[in-house]
Amino acid sequence: MSGHHLVEAFLEMMSAERGAARNTIEAYRRDLGDYAGYLAGKGRSAQSAQREDVVAYLAFLDAQGLAASSAARRLSALRQFHKFLCADQIRSDDPTRIVASPRTRRPLPSVLSVVEVDTLLATAEAEANADVPPQQKEAALRLYVLLELLYATGMRVSELVSLRRSAVMRDASFLTITGKGNKERIVPVNDSARDAVRAWVAVLPPGPWLFPANGETGYLSRQVFARDLKGLAGRAGIAASRVAPHVLRHAFASHLLQGGADLRVVQTLLGHADISTTQIYTHVLDEKLRTLVETHHPLAEKG
Repeated sequence: MSGHHLVEAFLEMMSAERGAARNTIEAYRRDLGDYAGYLAGKGRSAQSAQREDVVAYLAFLDAQGLAASSAARRLSALRQFHKFLCADQIRSDDPTRIVASPRTRRPLPSVLSVVEVDTLLATAEAEANADVPPQQKEAALRLYVLLELLYATGMRVSELVSLRRSAVMRDASFLTITGKGNKERIVPVNDSARDAVRAWVAVLPPGPWLFPANGETGYLSRQVFARDLKGLAGRAGIAASRVAPHVLRHAFASHLLQGGADLRVVQTLLGHADISTTQIYTHVLDEKLRTLVETHHPLAEKG
């Protein structure tokens, strides 16, 4: 069978046996059609392709500027295709079996400096304590409490805005956070954040949420908080484009590591299930180790 006919046979199986969606079928058709065309140009076919041909195809995609994530998706399609060829006894081996998936380079998270975070907090606190009308004062206090809690705990913004009042323990020194998969974790709260929460709870009307709102969920939306945070950044003299809730989460993690915290501890505080997710911050540790060696190694001054 020609490469085209093999691809069509595979797509027919995906549709009939696995119920693949139309968009999925079309994506497979494009990816596998490109692969078959590449092999044909090299005098090969899906029936005769070897591991080296698959590796060469991935290198070709890289040279064409295809993103690693897209190349990895393309390889996944090739794996499914070749498994099908083996299952139907069209060929006896799978050339994709030991081909490494292209690695996506994860971008380093944007991080504010300690001074910049301090400036944000100082601006928010000053606005919360300003002599303004009650409604404006309440909004300013809410923003200050949100910012204090976010930087003190590194919560995800979805976790922050949906905090229940019951999450604040009696002495407010700890928070119970419900994260992904409804997994709970307990994180400590520093003195300034604790004092801010106490002041906020004292003016809250009765209700289940720490940050109540009139929307469908009953609590503040992420979008409103992000908008208010960008407004605060502008008033603090920091480019609004550099400030967002997730940036404060990154700042929390990076500043902890800069201060000597263990990566595993940061993993727990952030609520990451896998240490590999937390390892996007290892650039902080790398810089810390380099500075440590340059400062303390006996040969450093001779370099």
